[in-house]
Amino acid sequence: MSDRRRINGPAGTTYPAVFVNPNQSGKSQPKRSRKPNELRKIFLQVGVIPSASGSAYLELESQPNKTTFVSASSTIKLSCSVQGPKPLPRTASFSPNLQMTASVKFAPFATRNRLGYIRDSTEKDLGLHLENALKGAIIPDRWPKSAIDVAVTVLEGEDDQETGDRIAGLGLFNMLAGCINVAMAAIADARLDCLDLLAAGVGAIILGPDMKPVRVLDPAAIEHPEMLSSCLVGYLPSRDEIVELWCNDSGSTQAGDNDLGYEELVDSAVAAARGAQTVLKEVLLESLTQNHAPSKKLTNESTKDVEMIG
Repeated sequence: MSDRRRINGPAGTTYPAVFVNPNQSGKSQPKRSRKPNELRKIFLQVGVIPSASGSAYLELESQPNKTTFVSASSTIKLSCSVQGPKPLPRTASFSPNLQMTASVKFAPFATRNRLGYIRDSTEKDLGLHLENALKGAIIPDRWPKSAIDVAVTVLEGEDDQETGDRIAGLGLFNMLAGCINVAMAAIADARLDCLDLLAAGVGAIILGPDMKPVRVLDPAAIEHPEMLSSCLVGYLPSRDEIVELWCNDSGSTQAGDNDLGYEELVDSAVAAARGAQTVLKEVLLESLTQNHAPSKKLTNESTKDVEMIG
């Protein structure tokens, strides 16, 4: 029996028709217009959900090459809310440390193919990696018998541009890096004590024009259809410590005279994390300055009595 109270949207999305120049045959793939060590621009804002203890919104977009006719974009839009610290239920056992739960949920319209409302294996894996990364930054013994809930909502994801399949591969790494960054901004907005400002970055090794391996920072799935290996790290800059590491096909590149190895791959991801941490720091300092700005004192002219004429 169908649900008459809910009108479900279409299973997929459609794109407007694009008229290609007759002299240009086939469909060309957008190429990377950024330098190998250049990151994508990050838009970050904290305090977007007033009812939450801390919240943040992150948007990461890569502009495709205008000379191509691929009707696709590489955009990541994430929203995070932090509830707590709040006391544990009376029925729960005593815990000297803070109990944290992190979850990642895709909106039904986040990818090209419409998603369901029940969490699947991809969302559970992202939530598990996110929780492990945040546990390495938070000081848990400051809040005994307490708990916090970190919920990240994916409003738009970086999926496979050709087939429209679920997020996988490099898009999954970029998604997890964005989740870690937006969750750290929300935790800092909630005034929770941490060891350092956690940041995540993605690095990859691709084949250059001369068919030699080249490492790039913050790769986008739409810009690099094929790559040798990729890596994601959760990094604490002040402590020079890695709390989360996830590599894909790192064994395809062997260290040698002309090849890049595992250490270069991790170093590229760490460099991307340092760039993201710079944005996090600036946004949090700006938010702290605005919230604690001194109030304007009343001048003598504004405090003078006003004579009412009847």
